Amino acid sequence: MGLRTHVRTRDGWAVQHAVVTVTDMTGTQVLRATADEDGAVRTDTPLAAGAYTVIVTAVGYAPAASTALVTASGRVEAGTVVLARQGGVELPPPGAWSLDPAHCSVAAVAQHLGISSVHGRFTEFSGRIEIAEEVHRSRVDAVISAASIETGNGMRDKHLRSPDFLDSDRFPEITYHSNGLTPAGPDRWLVHGQLTMHGVVRPVDLNLSYLGTGPDPWGGVRAAFSATAELRREDFAMNYNQVVQAGISAIGTTLRVELDVQAVQGESVPS
Repeated sequence: MGLRTHVRTRDGWAVQHAVVTVTDMTGTQVLRATADEDGAVRTDTPLAAGAYTVIVTAVGYAPAASTALVTASGRVEAGTVVLARQGGVELPPPGAWSLDPAHCSVAAVAQHLGISSVHGRFTEFSGRIEIAEEVHRSRVDAVISAASIETGNGMRDKHLRSPDFLDSDRFPEITYHSNGLTPAGPDRWLVHGQLTMHGVVRPVDLNLSYLGTGPDPWGGVRAAFSATAELRREDFAMNYNQVVQAGISAIGTTLRVELDVQAVQGESVPS
């Protein structure tokens, strides 16, 4: 007897402490309950048979209302109620999305001399995102031209393209293929995948934040993301390490990867 429902976001997160109100057809409130930490609402108060309105509200979400019919059992089975975020941060519609290189950045930061950082970026890359109906089944595939690395110093860039580092003549492409997605909080996910670089394949997780979806001036729809990851050079057989002082290397052993991505809905980016 009573009310049974679960309150979720579209991507499956429980909406904790959502408030569920049930009114009869005269607008009189007959039941009010709060969701638990799992987004579940369960009450034991039976309701008289008839039609009712179920209203679900939560801070930061647009309210949802539906009609429920109560039989002689006195139970309201409202199923799963999905709330939409306010402020436009809804997940992208399912389907194919193509990276727009003109509005993306693929950057890496390395420590230099133990006291400062060197910033680099790749200027040539492409990619595709497939948003699935079940968000955790979504995929991303990306290809980066290793020779397109730029740090603002021609001599350093040439060295980075050499066999000491990327060896771009032998290994011209850096690729990433995801194989899973784990929720890490509202609008955040951990993307699991395989990175191939310098001829070595390693599992790499991306800490992904979803920034929103909206129309662009060219009649398309765009979704924005940012992501970070940390790589160890030695994991990809890049062991060059000039020591300038005892215990201090010219270039750090780890790289911080920073991605800013705009993806356009569809199989290609309008030119």
